Amino acid sequence: MIRQAKGKTPRRLPPKKASNSQKDPVGVYCRVRPLGAEDEECCIEVISNTTIQLHAPDGLKANRNGEFKETQYSFKKVFGIKTTQGELFEDVAKPLVEDIIHCKNGLLFTYGVTGSGKTHTMTGSPGQGGLLPRSLDMIFNSIGPYQAKRYVFKPDDKNGMEVQNQVDALLDRQKRDSQTTVPKTPTTRRIDPEFADMISPEEACKADGVDEDSSYIGCFAVPPQSKILREDQNHNMYVAGCTEVEVKSTEEAFEVFWRGQKKRRIANTQLNRESSRSHSVFIIKLAQAPLDADGDNVLQDKNQVNVSQLCLVDLAGSERTSRTRAEGSRLREAGNINQSLMTLRTCIEVLRENQMCGTNKMVPYRDSKVTHLFKNYFDGEGKVRMVVCVNPKADDYEETLLVMRFAEMTQEVEVARPVDRPICGFAAGRRQRNQAFKEELTRRLEERGGPLDGESPTVLNQLLQSFPPLPPCEISGPNDDVTLPRLIEALEKRHKIRQMMIEEYNKTANMLKSVLQEQDSNLLSKENFIQEQRGKLGEKDKMLQNQKNEIDRLEKKSKMLEYKIDILQKTTNIYEEDKRSLQHELESREQRLQREMSEKRRMEARMQGIVTDSKLKWEKECERRVNAKQLEMQNKLWVKDEKLKQLKAIVTEGKTENRQPQRPSREKDKVPAKRSASPSPVPTGPPVRPLHRRSHSAGGERWVDHKPNTNVDLDTVLQPNLPNAIKVNAPSEKALSKCDKYVLTHQEVASDGEIQTKLIKGEVFKTRGGGQAVQFTDIETLKQENPVAASRKRRSSETGPDGEPKEGDWTDVETRCSVAVEMRAGSNLGPGYQHHGYPKRRKP
Repeated sequence: MIRQAKGKTPRRLPPKKASNSQKDPVGVYCRVRPLGAEDEECCIEVISNTTIQLHAPDGLKANRNGEFKETQYSFKKVFGIKTTQGELFEDVAKPLVEDIIHCKNGLLFTYGVTGSGKTHTMTGSPGQGGLLPRSLDMIFNSIGPYQAKRYVFKPDDKNGMEVQNQVDALLDRQKRDSQTTVPKTPTTRRIDPEFADMISPEEACKADGVDEDSSYIGCFAVPPQSKILREDQNHNMYVAGCTEVEVKSTEEAFEVFWRGQKKRRIANTQLNRESSRSHSVFIIKLAQAPLDADGDNVLQDKNQVNVSQLCLVDLAGSERTSRTRAEGSRLREAGNINQSLMTLRTCIEVLRENQMCGTNKMVPYRDSKVTHLFKNYFDGEGKVRMVVCVNPKADDYEETLLVMRFAEMTQEVEVARPVDRPICGFAAGRRQRNQAFKEELTRRLEERGGPLDGESPTVLNQLLQSFPPLPPCEISGPNDDVTLPRLIEALEKRHKIRQMMIEEYNKTANMLKSVLQEQDSNLLSKENFIQEQRGKLGEKDKMLQNQKNEIDRLEKKSKMLEYKIDILQKTTNIYEEDKRSLQHELESREQRLQREMSEKRRMEARMQGIVTDSKLKWEKECERRVNAKQLEMQNKLWVKDEKLKQLKAIVTEGKTENRQPQRPSREKDKVPAKRSASPSPVPTGPPVRPLHRRSHSAGGERWVDHKPNTNVDLDTVLQPNLPNAIKVNAPSEKALSKCDKYVLTHQEVASDGEIQTKLIKGEVFKTRGGGQAVQFTDIETLKQENPVAASRKRRSSETGPDGEPKEGDWTDVETRCSVAVEMRAGSNLGPGYQHHGYPKRRKP
């Protein structure tokens, strides 16, 4: 029992070692696709059915001083441009399909550059079905007559299968039939035109040696959104939480496959990526269970259920990220795909090193979901085969060279040969004997009596005909003593006949059972004899195999030494070439560095002169602006003082005229009266309740109301009102962090001497350093004026003929103060003052 610690992943038992120590290398095949155009340059030549040769294109030779040599690579088999899909399937995929029918796993994946024909090899097109549709067709052609009824096998959510009894399976089928959303499987199915005519009837094939005494089902896994991998009790990797779909025909399997392909295309379209830049994994699971001793039903024993799987993978295109010209999300997706392919190369390298050097390094299967899914196959749970697809065009030479090196390295990895799984000890031929028994029973029942009119000759009809008819059962009265005894007598006769039939049935069954047991014993003795002969033959084969393995080991060792010598020679040439190129690059970089240093010194000198000129220019500009600002402030201060003096003179003049009336002077002797620049004081009245003016900034946000202590309270009726505001004298980070808006109340003296209030508004936002900052967005100006005209004007006092003063024309302050005073430098009237007698412009 394995105990699971809380919060930790439970420790798994170590995988079982294969009892068979024999190993087979990974089968690597090569397929060359035709060129896109006849005049296109080619860089691949097929030498034989196992060897190809790569030669560098002319342009690449010119760039690399023409030092490239032709290189040859060997494979288990090479398929040229004239190879058909059927020929490829016969050599590559058909043995794997035969293995899955005989309870063995298999892995087949395609590898190559984008546009090399991987998807065509795996999927194909109408009329030219690839490896996947042909594998499905062969599986269902082989197990078609021996398939179990639907839902007899039920997934256990752990990559295994359980066997249900006939009643539970019937209930599940009825439940499925009642659901209208799940379409039934008709005998004549409408085939999707996208995968119609994939395989012609002439190309259909079956597997040999299918166990007739077993029942089969085929199913496919539909993965969920979260692809979490787990390991089952047979050390097979599977996607946890996936939904397994049971299929009964090639058409249903095609439909499941193309449904997944359409989802893949939609996802690639949404991610804006090419279809070849994503992996496509399709797992076929085949469950097999023996029939019981009677050969009628599936054996109700989970331990006797064998689940084998065939994994078909169309890997993404192997190419550098710079070659894809991807940007943004497509660039990140291409990086992830290249990372998974790099992890696959790393796993192959570690496996090869462990097998050749005797090391025990950990293989990084878990670094990628694709390699994690391949783990059990490389650990000896099935055969592994790879189809390398290449495009002979010269533009793909460098990418194809990397693919060839990976394929050459993969061929040197050996995988343990899968062990045959044990089968039940029942005698063979149970299905045929059961079928023969049913036919014989039906024949005998037909001989005893024919079927009723309009009924089929079933066992139930024969039994009903053999019983005597029942007498009338109606009772004539309470004193009727005939009907019941007659009925009892008839029932007793029928009971005796039933007992006789049961005894006859048991006698016949025992006799048939003894005959079957005798035949089983004879077959068992013959099988034991055959097994002994096979054991002796196996010993001979083992001796031959050991001798062959020794020869292969020596040949491989010799080949490896030659390979190492070749690698060392190539490495030496590469290092010499790299040394020359690096020296040339170093010289060119030194020259470029010297040019850049001289250019840098020139730029520094130039920038120093520009900085000096700019510094002098800005110093002069700052000095000019300071002088102008000082002059402006002195002007404003003098204007304010002069206005106060004029106001005082006007008040004093009014009092003097009331006491000492003057005689009217001539028009030319009149001097323009001066008036104050500020309005007359407003007479005080009863206290007015202060009203608040709603600011333009009022809203649902929270404000920081910044009012400095130097501001003057004007006692105006309308005041800015900011509800839900934090009032501060100086801004603080704490107050700014609690609000969304900021307003500063600023006061200054206007040109007419009045106090002008400005509301400077802004928005508060957070900075990267965690502080607060204000961005000013608006300025609102508030100005106080007296709307009463009488306070801004006064009547001129004139003396009448009788010496009494009389009312003159209304004259405003601007008319009386017709002479403006302006500050000028170098004046004799004081520190920087000078009069100019031009009339001041009236306000409109």
